[in-house]
Parts: sequence; structure tokens; C-alpha cells
Amino acid sequence: MTRPAQPNFKSHLSEILQHALHEVAPAEQDVSIEFARPKQASHGDYSCNLAMQLAKPLRQSPRDVAALLIKAMPASPHLEKIEIAGAGFINLFLKTSAKQQFPRHVLESGSKFGHSDSGAGKKIQVEFVSANPTGPLHVGHGRGAAFGASLANVLATAGFAVEREYYINDAGRQMDILALSTWLRYLELNGAVIAFPGNAYQGEYVRDMARLIHKAHGNRYLHQPDLLFADLPPAEADGAGEAQLDSLIANAKKLLGQDYAYIHNFVLTEQLGDCRNDLMEFGVVFDTWFSEQSLFDGGRVAHVVQLLEQKNYLYQQDGAMWFRSSDFGDEKDRVVRRENGEFTYFASDIAYHLNKFERGFERVIDVWGADHHGYIPRVKGALQALALDPAKLEIALVQFAVLYRDGKKASMSTRSGAFVTLRELRQEVGNDAARFFYVLRKSDQHLDFDLDLAKSQSNENPVYYVQYAHARVCSVLEQWGEDPAPLATADTSLLTSPAELALLQRLIDYPETLDAAAKELSPHLIAFYLRELAAEFHSYYNATRFLVPEVPLRLARLALIAAIRQVLVNGLTLLGVSAPDKM
Repeated sequence: MTRPAQPNFKSHLSEILQHALHEVAPAEQDVSIEFARPKQASHGDYSCNLAMQLAKPLRQSPRDVAALLIKAMPASPHLEKIEIAGAGFINLFLKTSAKQQFPRHVLESGSKFGHSDSGAGKKIQVEFVSANPTGPLHVGHGRGAAFGASLANVLATAGFAVEREYYINDAGRQMDILALSTWLRYLELNGAVIAFPGNAYQGEYVRDMARLIHKAHGNRYLHQPDLLFADLPPAEADGAGEAQLDSLIANAKKLLGQDYAYIHNFVLTEQLGDCRNDLMEFGVVFDTWFSEQSLFDGGRVAHVVQLLEQKNYLYQQDGAMWFRSSDFGDEKDRVVRRENGEFTYFASDIAYHLNKFERGFERVIDVWGADHHGYIPRVKGALQALALDPAKLEIALVQFAVLYRDGKKASMSTRSGAFVTLRELRQEVGNDAARFFYVLRKSDQHLDFDLDLAKSQSNENPVYYVQYAHARVCSVLEQWGEDPAPLATADTSLLTSPAELALLQRLIDYPETLDAAAKELSPHLIAFYLRELAAEFHSYYNATRFLVPEVPLRLARLALIAAIRQVLVNGLTLLGVSAPDKM
């Protein structure tokens, strides 16, 4: 479907300044053209420092360069005037008539307002959450889910063909620990006295799974605990007991034989199903759920290790096989196959990322917890060793959110079971507050989640504040009582007050905000924008009569607030937040 024409003034101004740059400084084409929003309306709608960047190479004063650039700029139907300010800033003033046309553009475009074709249909993958299916999702996972889903939505509005993927870590040691933990609880249900390991999974959900197995199969999987706990290695000096846990897993596999696969698959299916349902209820849906185990079953892990070996990027030491990741900026080399012959998680991760590009993605975005920062050089290094462009893999780091309840920090340890689940958070504050609060900060910044604020119905609660703006517009239009469709053709030249011009500028800013959010992988910019738009609207609402006797002015103001309502809906939808008509 062809979208109605939507002027992007920043893009337009960039084009005419690029033309001037070519005329004035043809040897400096790599200089970036950037715009800032002046704090005072008297300084214009956009300000550019291009002249100041060119002053040194051209050996002229910035103000003289600014004059040359302005002279070389093609005429623009949208510009009222251009001024040189301060040390050489170029301040650009839009025509009032150019701003006044925006309610029409918004209302004609509807849900497509702000969308662009800058992505040109390029195939892009966003992989996010990808939490080990070893327990319920906690509030830390929730931030990655909200960020990843919002980011994927933003990239789709920019014209990319986006695929959302969840990588299931179903082949590693953590799943074995969960299977063992569940089986031990099952043995207890059959009357066995168990010295339950402190480093196994402790949550009540483990007991719940054990009860399900016991209810369905009785004592079918019962074995003598003495055999399970026989010949364990001594406790480790640090008291962690990981070696003992590995021995318990090995003994469990030996005792259960083929039945171990049932226990393992049961707990995987239960936890993965719970995760999928939790995310769907949170408004987070994936196109693909990719199994790590499939990489082993299909021989992809062995294949990629063989490829690296053929390219002389692997070497043997102490019985293990190492990847020369230090050649690619990593702090040290990394093991891809242990001395016992088992491949490492890193090896399967290399195979997984090779598979992504083999599936034809032109860009791959991984959303990782900030604690995985050190993992970036080795993965990019492996891609480079495989003759792939590491720049096509982008990593968006997400700091875990820290939840505060009654002023106290809540623990989030999955093995101990003392964590606050995403489901519990959603039940307490609602999906809307959770989704909005999670993207209120740049993803790699620390986030304290204030429960009391999220539940409050006040102007201090940002999601309530934005949703209330939408509800207020709906209330005015309901009082008016007529069909809003003709508002797209209202005479908006009557919108001349400073508050109205400021709101028109906010509408203009929306497509530019979406563009920046897509380029910078920063959906928080949309949350910021919505708060600012809501703030200006509330001020306008409190000071303005809309259903005035003068019909043209009434329709102009209604067109403006109807356009604001549409932009609020569009932005909230990208963030996975509802736009209620009444509050």
C-alpha cells in the first residue's frame, strides 16, 4: 500500500545542505551533517554546526563559511529564513504554513504515520530474551523482552523485513541441573530422604514439575538414592560443589538410562511452554524459536569447528582445542572443545551465528545482558575467521532492571528460587506499566524499577501521564460527537498560538524520532518523545477551549488533537502499550 507523502524536514534540510557542502567544500564530503533543536524558538527550528566543522580545513572563519553555505543552498519551499548565529551556527526557520500542514499528514497516514522505507526491505534478525529455560522469567529478563520487542517494531516501521528469534539453550549443563533437581524432588515424593544440593535449582516450580511426573508415572523413575550419591568427589575448597553436581548428573544419567531423556525433555517442555506463554501475555511474540540442540544434532557445531581448524584458527593445548580469539581483539584465546571431547557453549554459539547468516540475514542484532560485554570480541572474531563481515553483527546490551518493593531490593537468583518473576511483576503493575517503564532508559543504563510509581495514577507516573493524554483527546472528540474523518481536511492555518505551533513541531518530530530510534537501536527515544508530547498537550488542554462557537477554529483545534491522539497511539503501539479511551 502506498503511504501518503510525509515531509521529513530534517531529511530535506540535510539534502540541501549536502548540495551546499558539495559546492563549497567538494573535498570534505565525509563531514557529517547534524542538526540540533534550539532551546528557544527565536533561534529557529533547526540548528546546524556544519560551518564550524569546515572552518579549519577551509582556513576561514566559521561565520564566513556559514555565509558561503547559505548562498549555495538550493531554494526550499519549506524554509522561511536562514540566519547565522553565534560562532557560526546555521539556524533554519520553517514556514508556519509548512508546520500547519502536519495534522493532515498525520490523519491521512493514520497508523502508518512515521513509517519510512529507509530499510529498503533488507532482511534483519533481532534475537532477544533467549533465557535458559531453567525457570520462570524474572524481572531482569523482562527488560530484554520489552526492549527487544520494541526495537523490532521500530525497525519494521523503518522498512526492514524483521524476524524475531528466541535462541533456546536446550543443550547445556544448566538443563541437566534442572533435570537432576526435578528428579531429586521426585525421589522425595516417593519417600526418599535426599541431601538436596544447595547449588541445584531450589524454586517451588521444581517441586511442581516433580509432582506432575509423580502424578502421571507414580514410582516408575524411582531408584535408590544411595546409588545416586555414591562415589562423589570431595567438596570443593570454595564450597560451591560444582564437581559434585556434575557427578550427580552423571550418576543420574547412568541410573535412569533411557528414562533420563524423558525427565530432561519434560522439564524443558514445561519451562519453555511457561516462558512462551508468559511472553505472549506480555505482548512479546517470536517468529522463530531456534534450538541449540539442533546445531549438535545436525552436525553444525562439529562442522564449524572443522572449518576453523582448516583455516588454522585452532590449536591443541592441554588436551583441549582452542580458538585464536586473541588475534581478533579478545583478551585471551577460548576453548571450543574440552579435553573430554565435548564442545563448549562458545562452539555452539559460533555455529549458531554462522547459521544466521546462512539463512540470508543482511544484519543480525543480538540483545544481550550487559554482563556479556566481554563475549562480543570472541564472537565477532569467529565470524571474521569464517570470512564473514563482523560489522553485520550488532550487539545491543541491556542492563538488568533492579526491582524495588517497599524500598527494598528484590533478589533474582534463579537457582536459589528467591526471585521475582516477570509474571508477578505484570500482575502487580500491569503489562502497560511494565512495558513502558522497561524502555524509559537507554538499554545499557542501570534501571531501578519503582513499583510504587508504576502503580500510581498520577502525573508522576509516565505511562499514566501519556495514556491520560490519549483519553483526554477521546473525551473531547466524544463531546463533539461528529465523525472525525473530515478533520483531515480542516483549515489548520488557524493554528497560530505559540502552544499550537509547539505541538505542530512535536508532530513534525515524530518521524524524525522514529528514524533516530531505528538508526541508534534506541526505542527509549520514543518513550521520551511520548512524555514530551503528552506534557505539551496537557498544558494546551488546560488552557484551551476546543468546542468554540467558531466552526473553522473548532475544526482546526480538533484536527490538531486528533493528530496528537494518532501519534500517541502509534508510539504506544510500538512500545507494546495500550491507548485506553477512558481512564
